[in-house]
Amino acid sequence: MPTADQRNVILVVNDDLAQWALGCYGNEEIHTPTLDYLAATGVLMENAFTPTPVCSPARACLLTGRLASQHGIHDYLSSTIEEIHRRPWLKDEVTLAQLLSQAGYQTAHIGKWHLGNDDQPQAGFSHWFSGVGDYPAEHGGDHRYSLNGDIRTIRGQRTQVITDEAIEFLRERDTESPFFLHIGYFGTHNPWRGQPERLVEQYRDCAFEGLIDQPTYPFGAQALESTLPTRLNPREALAQYFAAISHIDESVGRLMDELNALRLRDSALFIFTSDHGLCCGHHGLWGKGNATLPLNMLEESIRVPLIFNQPQYLFARQRRSEFVDHLDLFQTIADYAGVFDKLDAKRCYPGRSFLQLLDNSGSLPDWRQVQIGEYGDLRMIRTHQYKLVRRYADNAPSELFDLLNDAIESRSLYDNHEYRTVVERLTSEIDSYFSRYQDARRNGLRVRHLPKHNLSEAWRQG
Repeated sequence: MPTADQRNVILVVNDDLAQWALGCYGNEEIHTPTLDYLAATGVLMENAFTPTPVCSPARACLLTGRLASQHGIHDYLSSTIEEIHRRPWLKDEVTLAQLLSQAGYQTAHIGKWHLGNDDQPQAGFSHWFSGVGDYPAEHGGDHRYSLNGDIRTIRGQRTQVITDEAIEFLRERDTESPFFLHIGYFGTHNPWRGQPERLVEQYRDCAFEGLIDQPTYPFGAQALESTLPTRLNPREALAQYFAAISHIDESVGRLMDELNALRLRDSALFIFTSDHGLCCGHHGLWGKGNATLPLNMLEESIRVPLIFNQPQYLFARQRRSEFVDHLDLFQTIADYAGVFDKLDAKRCYPGRSFLQLLDNSGSLPDWRQVQIGEYGDLRMIRTHQYKLVRRYADNAPSELFDLLNDAIESRSLYDNHEYRTVVERLTSEIDSYFSRYQDARRNGLRVRHLPKHNLSEAWRQG
């Protein structure tokens, strides 16, 4: 374990960057040499998931270590609705930034926030550089940013602007204190256009194996992102999406070069992940959990990349198969940074640290064999074979998939009497989990019967 003043943390949280879209996760058409190198020489989690497959609640889960049914954010938070944007959504929570700041860390947020009030520095962060405005937004051109509350307009590709600011923080930081750098890239979010042409061009002739003309998801109507005009030319949209990922990969390379120049590579734990996954033609859909009505928990929506790299510290060159999610990642970062004992047990954290898997200090033989998630009044449990999706809204179908025999989730077995025991067992596990962890005031099932799709609007009075 590095000494206390060497436990620096860089956490990169991408926007809509799906696990399937990286070379190290098996995509042979995309060019991500930096991330592939970091995965090969670090630790890659093969079964990493988001607790909720949409931006704001997923980010809140990671930063607070608590479920949506605990922190109360159940859908994306629109910055165009003042009552939503100005509500202090995390005022009752203790974030990673707050924990680390109290432990003497310099804490910086740079990039996408999407948890309200993005124009003002948020609790726990000593340095603040946030994109300001609603989503989606173009990726190039003029954009507004808040630098510690000072709003300024900067022209350029947002991926590059964010990387420039991150490098500036690394150069200007107080070298006497450890740091926590939270970076949020926008690049892979729609609209799928406006990426650097030098990167887009290399993908226009790709086969996009398995992404074009897929069968339509049979359990819900297309909605939201599926209707954006850029989706109507799927080959160009995919070329743009792949180019956005390659641009992020280049930017991570710039960060690694800077860490080397500053002699920080050995003392900084680098973590690369995403808020949730994304369908880009999978199942005939473009979007994440809200790409369908009713909402979905498709594998492409819930699987996220999760890569760790730190020379001289990690038990490297591992590909781990354990089920982990951002609730576990919160615990793991707290453990690594030496603030694990500061976590208040009364907050009933659902996650568990897996630091022992990273630093070769032991194994975790009793690790869980299920993954649980939620999105409003939808709840999901996934084993290595089955996935049960329970929808509690009126007339909304529930689903059971045998993932070993139906990897594309095309045939629901929920109403098949031969699987009734499986449904009952998994339902019991869901009920037990939420009974243990949910806050009755913020429970996602409170939103059932509500006509609005954006659950944030339904929760304005919650």
